[in-house]
Amino acid sequence: MVKTQKGFTLIELMIVIAIIGILAAVAVPQYSTYTKRAKFSEVVMAVTAFKSPAEIAWQTGRISKIADLNQGKQGIPKTITDSAGDHVVKVDMVGGTITAEGNPSTVGVANYQLIGKKEASGALIWSTSGTCLEAGLC
Repeated sequence: MVKTQKGFTLIELMIVIAIIGILAAVAVPQYSTYTKRAKFSEVVMAVTAFKSPAEIAWQTGRISKIADLNQGKQGIPKTITDSAGDHVVKVDMVGGTITAEGNPSTVGVANYQLIGKKEASGALIWSTSGTCLEAGLC
């Protein structure tokens, strides 16, 4: 009489559970980083409220020095706190540098900065900086 196997052995089931555990140990931290980066995109987008008016003021010649690009002047809004979004604490602009701070409870303690510079041709260009670069959020 030949016995045929009807199901999995205990060792086979334990191997499958171990594989699932290893995959979960890798996937959960990656998912956490992914969700923080998705939330931080709101912080990055919040700087456009200052960037666009600053570029218009620069292109129209109302402002000729980067140091004059400040919040509350030449159509650039004042500090934004409440309307920026759930993941943004505040956004402001001083001396041509736009700084957006993320909400520590949702994205951690990180900020995003755009630094305005005058190119040789006279155009306004932006460079990215901030603590979000080291944290891998922007």
